[in-house]
Amino acid sequence: MLIQKYTEGWINDFNDIQKALLVALSELTVSIEHIGSTAVPGLAAKPIIDIDLVFNQDVSFDQIKIRLEKIGYYHNGNQGIPGREVFKRSKATLYHQVLDFIVHHLYVCPADSKEFQNHILFRDYLIANADARIQYQHLKHDLADEVKQDRKKYAALKEEKAKDFINAIIEKAKGDKKSNS
Repeated sequence: MLIQKYTEGWINDFNDIQKALLVALSELTVSIEHIGSTAVPGLAAKPIIDIDLVFNQDVSFDQIKIRLEKIGYYHNGNQGIPGREVFKRSKATLYHQVLDFIVHHLYVCPADSKEFQNHILFRDYLIANADARIQYQHLKHDLADEVKQDRKKYAALKEEKAKDFINAIIEKAKGDKKSNS
């Protein structure tokens, strides 16, 4: 099954990746956020850990890029989404006992990036709101069934059909944040 029942192991996977990244990025002021569905307790998801590596103006993107390349990542551009740079594991270079065995997506974002802010708003809203979490889970299962569990077709269909739901949640989260300020 493409979408799997939530497992607490995803938190452990994130923690293991985070530790490896922090070692590689030692002395750079960065934060590492677990984002996406695997970061939401109770939410079924594809078993892929999504990570935002966040930096502020004290650190340059090039400093991060060089350090990530040294541990076997390569920069794959922003894939059409400004404010979020994608890094992938290089299969031909280095071997890492954690980074090469836990499936993950790594994004590098400036702290003021709209994309990063939206990731956090969406994640935190789903954590705090069971009804929204259940609706999103149903949507994901329906999309996976519609594409007969095909990963690539699912990604494309999710981009198209889940966009309105995701944007509505982000707007609700922004509204909640303003009213709590």
